[in-house]
Amino acid sequence: MPSDLDIARGATPLPIEEVAWKLGIGVEELSLKGNGIAKITWDALKSRRDNVRGVLVLVTSVNPTPFGEGKTVTTIGLNQGLNRIGKNAVCVIREPSMGPVFGIKGGAAGGGYSQVLPMEQINLHFTGDIHAVSAAHNLCSAILDNHLHQGNKLDIDPSRVIWPRVIDMNDRSLRYAAIGLGGALNGFAREERYDITAASEVMAILALASDYKDLRQRLGQIVIGQNRSGNPVKAEDIGAAGPMSLLLRDALLPNLVQTLEGDPAFIHAGPFANIAHGNSSIIADRLALATSDYVITEAGFGSDMGAEKAIHIKSAASGIPPDCIVINSTVRSMKLHGGGYSTAGGQRPPSEEIAKENVSAVASGALTNLARHIRNMKRFCVPVIVSVNRFPSDTEAEIQELLRCAMEGGADYAVIFDGHQRGGLGAEDLANAVSAACQDHLANGRPFEPLFESGMGVVEKMLKIATNVYGADSIDLHKQAERDLKLIKKWKYDKLSVCMAKTQYSFSHVAQELGAPSGFTLPIREIRLNAGAGFVVAICGSIMTMPGLPKHPAAMDMDMDEDGNLTGAFG
Repeated sequence: MPSDLDIARGATPLPIEEVAWKLGIGVEELSLKGNGIAKITWDALKSRRDNVRGVLVLVTSVNPTPFGEGKTVTTIGLNQGLNRIGKNAVCVIREPSMGPVFGIKGGAAGGGYSQVLPMEQINLHFTGDIHAVSAAHNLCSAILDNHLHQGNKLDIDPSRVIWPRVIDMNDRSLRYAAIGLGGALNGFAREERYDITAASEVMAILALASDYKDLRQRLGQIVIGQNRSGNPVKAEDIGAAGPMSLLLRDALLPNLVQTLEGDPAFIHAGPFANIAHGNSSIIADRLALATSDYVITEAGFGSDMGAEKAIHIKSAASGIPPDCIVINSTVRSMKLHGGGYSTAGGQRPPSEEIAKENVSAVASGALTNLARHIRNMKRFCVPVIVSVNRFPSDTEAEIQELLRCAMEGGADYAVIFDGHQRGGLGAEDLANAVSAACQDHLANGRPFEPLFESGMGVVEKMLKIATNVYGADSIDLHKQAERDLKLIKKWKYDKLSVCMAKTQYSFSHVAQELGAPSGFTLPIREIRLNAGAGFVVAICGSIMTMPGLPKHPAAMDMDMDEDGNLTGAFG
């Protein structure tokens, strides 16, 4: 099979104006950003924002493994499959971050014959939205440090600044740094933290804002630190919110591209569900729901991470819960969770182990890990479909056992997905199952039941997620988390939503604990306030908000020839 890059380069994309027309979006409503890429104008968004008519399908996954489960491939392939069976469908996916592109993934635009185009541009800078987030975030940092340097009129306590800096790259050496060194002319000397841009509160705000007014208001509510009287200081107080919003003016507009089969796809905001909420934007979802009958969106990593946050953070902000949930699974991931390999979480097993049939390990993984994901998602009263993403190393016996275990675990449907090798044709079974499940949900009155009751505090929410989703018995607030909580309560932010930051590889906080661990205590190191985004971030276990590069980064296999063509990139 050709590489992803060769497949993308061999495609003949439609003019983006023709793709837009499939959604009823006219040429005058597009702002072109190069061949095959356009942003949707604000006037077009305004005229459609109250016209939601479609159903929302949320694609999530089992806990990820070193193989990659192909969740984005499934999302794009399902979009192609639904259009092939005569449905009016569009997908809404998240923008690739430079961190994983140059780190582990090497690309994040789908794969095989379920890709979005133009793949190279999407993976490299795209329309600059993530850079705009970095710039807006760091502008606030610059204004803050200038305020300290220029007399500190607000009496901000430099030792109580909680606003970090960000960069869209994996750079572990920046996790903790000293700034302002070299004398008084170079600013106020203090300690600083760097996060990856995807974990920025500004990124969360971009994804959750409903319009420009909401964006501007949320930016102003960002708490950057406290003064020496112990009161919160906000971005509005130092005059940063207005210029930050200007840098995000274009980034708030969703990006339109297309699949390999010419189906429309929006890409906007939101990667990294292990340390952020990891979902695409509310604005893009609303536009898609106003222009299509079926909208397929994805949440980052496993359902314990991205899907839980899609429901309790994104849906809470938008008022639009999913009508159907697709859990992406693979034979290989279930063999790993079932103890079929000699390696644990985060480590790739030898190729001979991958190729060896092991039906019992598939069953063991499916009846523990997959079954818990199904059970967790069924709690929300939404239909759940298990999509088995086929790989060449899978045997028929292993696939059939996984399908059987999925149904035994409570799935409403379990189907084989072959979109990587066959595109939309290989997604028709999944498309038919999704269509049937959504129609059943509509006929039942679209029931939906989140975990949280109105007015529940942040600690209660953390405990509820830990015990009901992860399988923990309890949570343990470390001393820093207790201090953070005390301040959050004092400032009356203790009823916000909760964004759990933990390893994506396990239900627990330990990456090596595969299957469905239970009975553990979930340690919470610290609690970070994201007041503008409307949630607190609970830092669990040893998770870092600035990743590092692996021993052999994907970047080391990328280059450019004398004509400027990419070589060795993205598969």
